[in-house]
Amino acid sequence: MKKFIVLAAAVLLPLMTWAQAQIDTKKMKISDFTSKVTKVVLTGNPIHDAYLKKAVSSKWNVSPFEFCTLSEYESLKSNDSYYFLLTTKGQFKKEAEPGLTFLSLVKGGGDASKGLDQMLEVVSFPFASVEDPSGREYVFLPSFIDIIQKYTLDSMENDFDGYTGLPNYTMNISRSGNMTLVFSEADLAADVNPSVRNACFDEDVLVLEEEDAEEYLSPEKSNTLVSYVAVPSEGKPGSFCYKMLIDPQDNTLYYFRKHKITKKFGPGFLAEDIRRITAPRKK
Repeated sequence: MKKFIVLAAAVLLPLMTWAQAQIDTKKMKISDFTSKVTKVVLTGNPIHDAYLKKAVSSKWNVSPFEFCTLSEYESLKSNDSYYFLLTTKGQFKKEAEPGLTFLSLVKGGGDASKGLDQMLEVVSFPFASVEDPSGREYVFLPSFIDIIQKYTLDSMENDFDGYTGLPNYTMNISRSGNMTLVFSEADLAADVNPSVRNACFDEDVLVLEEEDAEEYLSPEKSNTLVSYVAVPSEGKPGSFCYKMLIDPQDNTLYYFRKHKITKKFGPGFLAEDIRRITAPRKK
């Protein structure tokens, strides 16, 4: 009997350890998201806050939400009864100062007193340049809110989505072969030269001025993808550039990649991106 107990313990211990590991996954940690209040933290910047309020009020539908001030956030951030949607600044290793703002969804908890980077991050979405935002980010803001919600729900269902992050949605580009692609001219890097354009673009790939491209960001535009790039205004080597394509009809993310800016590779969609994006298209 004693031998059996020892054997049973040897078999059960790995299973118990495995079960405990499952409890600690991101999927399990955010399993209460839809039942908890999300506090949308206002910045004190009246223009930004007005657009954020409007976008959240019209789009947020996956959990209860309330707006709060920065001081209220400070008093509540250690409470795991809340999630927080904040406007944050991101600084990469080789950057002298933060270059991009992000929309970050985090969960409250005891470690919050140690700093934002110690809180459980659900997702951080690249939003705009810190120093010189173009204003275009506010045109896309309702789409960003939808993408953040969809990503969070997907992460609740599957740990793969939770840990691979937003780049996982780039797999959707394989379904874009018959879609119209709309690029703002300013979103294309210098290496997307006439040779690349002639080789990759067809009659359903439109390269337009910024204002004209934004007209396609409407739910009425079906079978269409619109470009957006988030990059520091200086675009110096060492910073990162985020590139995405969004379906304006349902705000599905079809492409999401980043690259480090170097002397060779500047901001915007690179020729490599264009080849990836246009590969599914029929010639």
